[in-house]
Amino acid sequence: MKSVSKIVPAVCLAFALALGAVPATAQQQPAPQAPSPGAIAAAKEILQLKNAAGMYANAVPAIVDKVKTTLIGQNLNYQKDLNELAPVIAKQLAGREQEIGEGMVGVYAGEFTEQELKDLVTFYKSPLGQKLIANEPKAINLSVQVMNDWARNFSEVVASAFRAEMKKRGKEI
Repeated sequence: MKSVSKIVPAVCLAFALALGAVPATAQQQPAPQAPSPGAIAAAKEILQLKNAAGMYANAVPAIVDKVKTTLIGQNLNYQKDLNELAPVIAKQLAGREQEIGEGMVGVYAGEFTEQELKDLVTFYKSPLGQKLIANEPKAINLSVQVMNDWARNFSEVVASAFRAEMKKRGKEI
């Protein structure tokens, strides 16, 4: 992968520079305390209640396909081989998407206290919590649609303002 070989050193350099830019006092602070087993259990339960695994269930085959497509673009002569290998590699790596879930558990357990997580579990099991779980994806999609519609309409307002100001300068756009 030619593009990855160019990106990785740049990312490593940026990371190293960022570490060097951190004040010494920040570097000497103790690492955050690991979440308790109870916090981890509650975080897992929240993610299960919210069916978070559904978000990343097809991550492995999707990424295998994306990488395959990139490799085919860079190696047209190997298209047949890469197409044959994709399902084999997807099968070999099946289950690795669970790493995403484990990471999400860590995020929740790191952002909320054990008691807050337990309270969230209670909430998500309540009728209102169940309604939130059921309706939140639709509400998010509709909210994104509202933002996109607003941006499209507001872009026209901005474009009109540019045109008007340019017209004052004797320039039509």
